[in-house]
Amino acid sequence: MAEGEPPTTETTLPDHGGHRQRLRDRARRGGTSVLPDYEVLELILFRSIPQRDVKPLAKALLSRFGSLSAVLSAPLEDMLQVSALDNKGRSLKMTPDIALDLQLMFEATRRLMAEPLKRSTVISSWQALLSYLRVTLAHEPREQFRLLFLDKKNQLIADEIMNYGTVDHAPAYPREIMRRALELSASSVILVHNHPSGDPMPSQGDIDMTKANIAAGKPLKIAIHDHLIVGREGVLSMKQVGAI
Repeated sequence: MAEGEPPTTETTLPDHGGHRQRLRDRARRGGTSVLPDYEVLELILFRSIPQRDVKPLAKALLSRFGSLSAVLSAPLEDMLQVSALDNKGRSLKMTPDIALDLQLMFEATRRLMAEPLKRSTVISSWQALLSYLRVTLAHEPREQFRLLFLDKKNQLIADEIMNYGTVDHAPAYPREIMRRALELSASSVILVHNHPSGDPMPSQGDIDMTKANIAAGKPLKIAIHDHLIVGREGVLSMKQVGAI
């Protein structure tokens, strides 16, 4: 070290640099499960945004969407509306690349939770199915109608999105559902859709549509095993509540 050169210790690093290292060290020592949501989000943002104070942006994202899961599953256009000021008063905005990094975290989580469903019958993995659907759909801003096709052993053949809709309606056509079930040689189908309002209670339209699909499947010997409705408050089984 040259004479008069300051020592290269953490105290001479920029404040955000020292904070990053302290947060990483704390995560390594205690594990990431002990960190609050905003610090987990900070650690993710460190990868996308070098040499900037990202804590304000992490907190702005959580304030905008309400939870870590809602941040990671947020639509790109909504993420891009979020910005914050760093510790030097400079604007820090979400970009498409940063948003993509967050969405990749969500997609990795979704696929991880789907794995148990591929290795056993859906009936024996029911709680895993409900958890997977809640992660996948609870924060969707529009209704999404999905179909889970099962074979005669109740093993999952395919999980497919049939339609996207508006904030309160996604079309579901019995003829299209049965045609796809026949193409896949499915013995039964689980209907799934989300309620962006958060309340998973079925509407009369949900009940009527489900009964129409049950009727369409009977002559083809394709059963509607259940209709699951996902909201932020949980996942409701229309069969369990006696709605079908």
